[in-house]
Amino acid sequence: MNVRKKITVVAMAGALALGTASAQSPASATPVKAVQAARAECGVRSDARLHCGNKAGAKGYADRSYRSATRGQLNGTFSWFQCWGHGDPHPGGNDIWYWTQLDNGAWGNVPAVDVSTGQDPAPGLAQC
Repeated sequence: MNVRKKITVVAMAGALALGTASAQSPASATPVKAVQAARAECGVRSDARLHCGNKAGAKGYADRSYRSATRGQLNGTFSWFQCWGHGDPHPGGNDIWYWTQLDNGAWGNVPAVDVSTGQDPAPGLAQC
């Protein structure tokens, strides 16, 4: 076998092994599954609050704007939200913000981009 063929065979074997490993790797599937699970659990419950997954460290703002003061954050990845309202557009492609009590006890507005809803505003949640 000439050198060129050997290099081609080795490169193809490596690419095949890499493709197989990444396709079966639970680490690569975990974030997608986590987002899907958070959205599946996301909904308005009997307490009239939206219970939903959120981005760890999501910040809550005094107003529905990144320009307003930060009141605190959500350190966990699953929270409840009292209501929603329109505000400044954010990277989520809309202007929906959710009102909740933050981990420090203060109340704040969290942009929908940081909440794992299937649609915004979340169906069944009151507007505030």
